[in-house]
Amino acid sequence: MIRALTLAVMLVAQEARPGEEAGPLDREFLVRAVLEQNPTIEAARRGWQAALQRQPQAAALEDPMLSYSFGPLSIGSDTARYGEVVRLSQRLPFPGTLRLRGEVARAEAEAVQHSYEAVRRRLALMTSLLFDEAYVVERALEINEEHIGLLEEFKRIATVRYAAGLAAQQDPLQAEVEVAHLLHRRVVLSAARKVVSARINALLHRRPEAPLAPPPRSLSPSAPQVLALDRLEEEAVANRPELQASAASVRARRSAVDLKKRAFYPDFELMTSYNSMWNDADHRLMMGVGINLPIRRGRIRAGVAEAEALLAGAESERAGREDEVRSEVRQAAARLEEAQHVVELYRSRLLPASADQVRAARSGFETGRNSFLALIEAEKNQRTVELGHQQSRADFETCRAQLDHALGRVPGLGEPSPVRAESPAAPGLEGGLR
Repeated sequence: MIRALTLAVMLVAQEARPGEEAGPLDREFLVRAVLEQNPTIEAARRGWQAALQRQPQAAALEDPMLSYSFGPLSIGSDTARYGEVVRLSQRLPFPGTLRLRGEVARAEAEAVQHSYEAVRRRLALMTSLLFDEAYVVERALEINEEHIGLLEEFKRIATVRYAAGLAAQQDPLQAEVEVAHLLHRRVVLSAARKVVSARINALLHRRPEAPLAPPPRSLSPSAPQVLALDRLEEEAVANRPELQASAASVRARRSAVDLKKRAFYPDFELMTSYNSMWNDADHRLMMGVGINLPIRRGRIRAGVAEAEALLAGAESERAGREDEVRSEVRQAAARLEEAQHVVELYRSRLLPASADQVRAARSGFETGRNSFLALIEAEKNQRTVELGHQQSRADFETCRAQLDHALGRVPGLGEPSPVRAESPAAPGLEGGLR
C-alpha cells in the first residue's frame, strides 16, 4: 500500500511552486514502476512459482495403498467363520525414474522462469518506446505553439504591408489559413498525448485518465562507441531469456527421452497383509513383492520415438531462435548507427539551414525582394525540420532500447550499454523523478 501511494505521488504532474517547474518524468523510474506494478508481469511470475512446485510432486513416490476387507457375509448361517484382511502396498518405480521425473519438471520450471524474464524485458521495451512517443508528442505540441506565434507575427507584418499597399490582400489571408491548420494540429496532438498517457497508465495498472508528469524537455545527447558485433552476438546468445528458455526446454525433452526408456524396465510393488481367517497365527501376517510386465514393447517404443521427435523439434527451435537473435543484434546495431547519423545531420546542417532560410525569406518579404508565399514555405520547412530533429532524437533512444532488448538487457534501466554520452546531460535532466 505504501509503495502504491509513493508511486502515485511520484508519477503525477506535481504542482510547481512559483518560479519553479514541475519535475519531468524519468525513463528509468517509469520502467521500474511498470516492472513492479504491471499485472501481466505478476501473472507470469505466479506461473513461474506454480511451475516450481511441480518438481517435488513429480519426484515423489505415489501414496501407499491400504485396503480392508471382511466376511463372509452370510444370511441365516451361524457356522460361517468371520474374518478380516488388511493389506498395505507401496509402488516403487524402477531406479532412476523419480530422478528423471524431477529433472523434467525442474527444466520445465526453468523454461517458465526465463519466459517470465522475457515478459519483463518486453514490457520494459514497450515502456521505453512509449516514453519516447510521449516525448515526441510533447515537443510537437511545443513546436506547434511556437509556430502559431510565428505565423501570427507574419500575419501582422503582411497586414501592415497590405495596408501600405506593398503586399497583396491574399498574404494576410494565407497566414490566417496556416494558423488555422496549426490550431487543428494542436487538437490532434492533444488527443495523441491523451492516448499515450492512457497506454502508459495501462502498463502501470492505473486508471487511463490518471495524471502523469510530463516527459523531459530534452533527451541527453549521446553517441555510440564502435560496436563489436561478434562480441555483442555472443552476449545476446548468452543472455537472451528466450534462448535460455529454449535451452531449458531441450534439457527437459532430453530427460523425457530417458524417462520414456525407463518404461522398458519393470516397476516394483512391495506389499504386506494380515489375514485373520488363517487358523495358524504364524500365517496370518504375509509379505510380498510384485512387478509389472512391460511386454507391450511396441507401445513403449512409440513413446520413446515420440519423445525423441519432441527433443529434435526443441533443438531445432532453439537453433532457429539463436539465428533470429543474432540477426536482431545486427539489425538493431545498424539502425542505431543510422539513427545517430540522422541526429547529427539535423543538428549540424538541417536546423541551421532552415533557420537561415526563414530569416532570409522574412528579410526578403519585408524589403519586397520575395513573395509572402516564400516566407510561408520557409516557415513550413523549418517546422518540419524541427519536428524531424525531435523525432530523430527519440528514434535514437528507441534504437538504443531495441539493441539493449536484443542483447538480453532490460531497456531503460541504465545497464551497461554499447553507447556512451558524448557530452554532459542537458541542464535539468538530472532532476528527473527517480
